[in-house]
Amino acid sequence: MANAEKVAAVTELTERFRDSSGAVLTEYRGLTVAQLAELRRSLGGNATFTVVKNTLTKIAITDAGLADQLSPLLAGPSAVAFVDGDVVEAAKGLRDFAKANPLLVIKGGVLDGKAMSPSEIIKLAGAMKASLAGAAATFNSLPVQMAQLAEALRAKRAAAGDAAPADASTADASTADASTADASTADASTADASTADAAPAAASSDAAPDTPGSGDEG
Repeated sequence: MANAEKVAAVTELTERFRDSSGAVLTEYRGLTVAQLAELRRSLGGNATFTVVKNTLTKIAITDAGLADQLSPLLAGPSAVAFVDGDVVEAAKGLRDFAKANPLLVIKGGVLDGKAMSPSEIIKLAGAMKASLAGAAATFNSLPVQMAQLAEALRAKRAAAGDAAPADASTADASTADASTADASTADASTADASTADAAPAAASSDAAPDTPGSGDEG
């Protein structure tokens, strides 16, 4: 690889480490091209699986400020799952594939700049399911930041579910207000009609002729 190509590759890797929500380093020794393609499909839009060169990656993680967290993991054939979508779904995809294909080894990673061990990544993959079921015990076994992340995602989904009933309540309130306004209009119309009926009666009384003989006789 020419020097210019190396510089471009390091620049691209550095940007990926900086822009991604997280990154998981793996060893893929022994996996076939078909298996790697299957892994990429299983990750979907949540993560991008990229085979990397350790020498260039070491420069990139240093430039990205992640050398302390990731440098010890760069040994052997390395590939990085850059997380661009749901971090929990990405972790679950890696965990499930590694179970079915033991040649994929999860070595560790970072989430929002914080180092994660392989066991923490595996726990994160199961934490979301547990949190949605209300199993607080799983949270207690996770680092604080992992629990906060899963809880924030749970709250976001719960809030989205409450939005529809809230809209329905607003619509009911609007209907009630409209009914009240119609009733008030009807009352006002009735009052106007009563006033109109009273006016002709008063006019008839004023127009009655004087009784004959009521004047002075000459």
